[in-house]
Order: sequence, then C-alpha cells, then structure tokens
Amino acid sequence: MPILNADVFEFISRSPDQTRRIGMRLGDLVQPGDVICLSGDLGAGKTTLVQGIARGWGSTDAATSPTFVLVNTYRRVDGAVLNHLDAYRLQDALEAEMLDLDNLIEAGPLVVEWPEKIEAALPENNLWIAMDWVADEHRRMLFTPHGDCYTGKLEQFKASTVKGFE
Repeated sequence: MPILNADVFEFISRSPDQTRRIGMRLGDLVQPGDVICLSGDLGAGKTTLVQGIARGWGSTDAATSPTFVLVNTYRRVDGAVLNHLDAYRLQDALEAEMLDLDNLIEAGPLVVEWPEKIEAALPENNLWIAMDWVADEHRRMLFTPHGDCYTGKLEQFKASTVKGFE
C-alpha cells in the first residue's frame, strides 16, 4: 500500500448505504464548474457514490449508470443541472471532446466515471477519487484534490465526514 500524501483523504466504506452517505456529503459541496473524477474497476462502487452525490446536490432525478447513453443529466427544482459522464465506452480524449466537455462543465458540476480513459480532455483542476473493492461490501476511497479550490473543498468534506461518522 502506498504512503499517502498529506492532501489525500482515505475513507473505507463499510456498505453501499455508507458509500451513498459519503456521496451525499460531497454532493452538498459541489458547485457549477466542479469536476469530480471517479476511477476504479467494475464493482468498485462508482455509481453508488454518484447516487449519493446527486442526492446531496439536490437532484430530483434518481442517478443511474450512463454506460450506454454516455451522459446522464440530473436536475434540481431550481433548474440547475449535474452531468454524469461514463467514459467506459469512449476510446480516448478526442472522442470525449466531441461530447463538448466544456459545455457539460459550464452547465453545472460534472462527475466522470472512468476518467483515466479521457484524462487528457479533463481540466487539470479536479477532485480525483480512486475507488477499490476491499471486501464484499467494503470499498476504499482515496480523495485527491488537484488545485487549490479542490484542496479547500476536500478540507470541508473531511471535516463534515469525520464529524458525521464519529
């Protein structure tokens, strides 16, 4: 196991419900223009985390995997949108750019599953969450901020998470 950087936050979720609750705490902090990248193998809990992010952000829509449609858009009652991109079926960053990523980011927060496939097309400032399967219902999440905005957001997130799970 690698030694973690001081800016990285590690969290072990013990159930899908806890993964959703963690996502809700993060979703409460995301703003238009934010990019949240979720990397991890199949079954790592990425879509489960997105369900919580969307709910915490205030979505009136249920979050589902956009693997076959590529992008799902979730809405709030105030008309704001959160976009959820699944890059699993994309070949490279060029293909992702054809989806008009800049517009998706400007429209509201963007959550990207399988970001490593299109990393060259993503802004260098983002919150990268690496997710790993640990055991049947346990998932390890490493939250790594890229950029000052995300360092501050992660500090807020850590404070609310540690307090909420004491």
